[in-house]
Amino acid sequence: MPVMKGLLAPQNTFLDTIATRFDGTHSNFILANAQVSKGFPIVYCSDGFCELTGFARTEVMQQSCACKFLYGPETSEHVILHVDAALEERSELKEEIMFYKKNGSVFWCLLDVVPIKNEKGDVVLFLASFKDITDTKAKAFLEEKKEERRRGQVKGGSPFGSARLRSSTVLYHISGHLHNRQKQSKIKLNKNVFGDTPALPEYKVADAKKSKFILLHFSTFKAGWDWLILLATFYVAVTVPYNVCFIGDDDLTRSTTVSDIAVEILFIIDIVLSFRTTYVSKSGQVIFNARQICIHYLTTWFIIDLVAALPFDLLYTFKVSVVSVVHLLKTIRLLRLLRLLQKMDRFSQHSTVVLTLLMSMFALLAHWMACIWYIIGKKEMESNAHTHTWDIGWLHELGKRLESPYSMANGSSGSGPSLRSVYIASLYFTLSSLTSVGFGNVSANTDAEKIFSICTMLIGALMHALVFGNVTAIIQRMYSRWSSYHTRTKDLKDFIRVHHLPQSLKQRMLEYFQTTWSVNNGIDSNELLKDFPDELRSDIAMYLNKEILELAVFSSLSRGCLRSLSLHIKMSFCAPGEYLLRQGDALQALFFVCSGSMEVLKDGMVLAILGKGDLIGANLSVENRVIKTNADVKALMYCDLQCINLRGLYEVLDLYPEYSHRFVQDITHDLTYNLREGQERHVRTKNNLHTITVFTSFINIKVDLCELS
Repeated sequence: MPVMKGLLAPQNTFLDTIATRFDGTHSNFILANAQVSKGFPIVYCSDGFCELTGFARTEVMQQSCACKFLYGPETSEHVILHVDAALEERSELKEEIMFYKKNGSVFWCLLDVVPIKNEKGDVVLFLASFKDITDTKAKAFLEEKKEERRRGQVKGGSPFGSARLRSSTVLYHISGHLHNRQKQSKIKLNKNVFGDTPALPEYKVADAKKSKFILLHFSTFKAGWDWLILLATFYVAVTVPYNVCFIGDDDLTRSTTVSDIAVEILFIIDIVLSFRTTYVSKSGQVIFNARQICIHYLTTWFIIDLVAALPFDLLYTFKVSVVSVVHLLKTIRLLRLLRLLQKMDRFSQHSTVVLTLLMSMFALLAHWMACIWYIIGKKEMESNAHTHTWDIGWLHELGKRLESPYSMANGSSGSGPSLRSVYIASLYFTLSSLTSVGFGNVSANTDAEKIFSICTMLIGALMHALVFGNVTAIIQRMYSRWSSYHTRTKDLKDFIRVHHLPQSLKQRMLEYFQTTWSVNNGIDSNELLKDFPDELRSDIAMYLNKEILELAVFSSLSRGCLRSLSLHIKMSFCAPGEYLLRQGDALQALFFVCSGSMEVLKDGMVLAILGKGDLIGANLSVENRVIKTNADVKALMYCDLQCINLRGLYEVLDLYPEYSHRFVQDITHDLTYNLREGQERHVRTKNNLHTITVFTSFINIKVDLCELS
């Protein structure tokens, strides 16, 4: 399959940026809609906020940004007025305020409210972050009490004052909350308690930001550069063995020194470019971050590229007389051929290129073996120079045929055929041996030559069978999915051309097809598993969908019910800007967000922002099974979704009626956002009742404390 560019559509990464900007200390935050002046409803709350307050996300969504459900009797009215005024004026706010958790316990909080603007400069969201400062307040309170006690002892205070001090200390430990003090506290909070205020991102769809010094891996320049590096790699694979075997120490100032230095410079430049070239992560996203690119390159191909780029040829420039050692060290550059494996996707997009590469690799193998064949003949002649068998090698026979025989006095140095003729004869022998059994005009005479000839013929038989005999089979086996991808792409483009679809719709169709293909690699899981038995299919479906089946709403279902339900769960994908649901549509499924973020819109206003782990749908009714959605659901980023078909869900509940009533009740509490009309009033009423319960509990605590006094 051809190399994919990665996922590059413009995305709204606001939620992802906000979630990752704050560290673990400041991960308690909510987002509220600033365009709805009545209450400024909360559209997103973090997991840290839920842990801090004890409220579930479903209880917080659509509540007021002022967090009135956290107010209690000891909450300062003055601070409440400041919060309301800041929200109405769309201005920043930082205040210390006393809040009440769901269980009625009190905690001091540093509330920081920041307005978020869109690309037009309009305030569309409020970002409210919460930091628990109860421990800091408690320490300040105890220090103040110690100071008062010390002053009382110095002044010889009355026993009634001491008793009053002990009573207030006991009250502090029993009630678990702190008394308001009229005078200024001695605690000095740093103005930058959250650190330097980060530059908040705008809530808008935007292209991925890329430095001008970052090179796209699929750009035209990078494609041309890769082909240039491929040619340089083949040059190294040809010249290095030739220089080691044929040149050796004979020619210190050879003509290829300049080209060798040029290739080394190319390899060094390629290392520099690799540190600034994007890559596609395992999730399909294109990585533009320079630090991540450097780490990825250092942990993959950097060592091989560095060794291959060592400038050995500079030794020739400085007349260093270690030629044979340099030639042997340069064989390490052949490791650069391993880089071809990484770039095969780019180089193998056309069958003609595949055949060319196969033939080039075959010719390269023949070249390497020709170099070894010459070395064997040369060593045989040198080792037998002073015996009567010195003239039976293939080099001596070649010299006699070309009327340029080798001299026994000085062996093979300075006599015999030229290196050009010897190399051509060596290559002729290896190619004829690899492709057939040879013709005998260049033949093996000594034992070493015969052994090498046998190995060559065995390798030739293997290469002939694997390459020449099965070229068609190899291409079909290696590129069957590539062929399927291009066939379906061509069908899609023909469909667009025949029906004259507009450019915007064409782009959306191609983007969706390419991104879904990158996710599932063109594999239709339903078609693949349809012939498996139901028992095995259920086990596979349970494993693939275990994330959604671990939700609390499914905890009451039996394993048999879950196995039946898992067969109705399908994977779905939504690209940035695509609508998952439109207002007024009939709801066909429940959706679970596996990755990415989405927004719920109504009349152009953001009602909720949904992220990983959120469940989207509506409360179910066994009688009224037609559900019309009350808002739009739109993807902000690339989103992976798991969807439960409602028709299949009802079928499962009909098969297991003992779980039907319980499931219908539980799903109402587990939905992050309910798309059925009328649910907003239900949520507000439920949380108002909870607030009344908290006030009642606090009054009872104060009555008990008075009785203790």
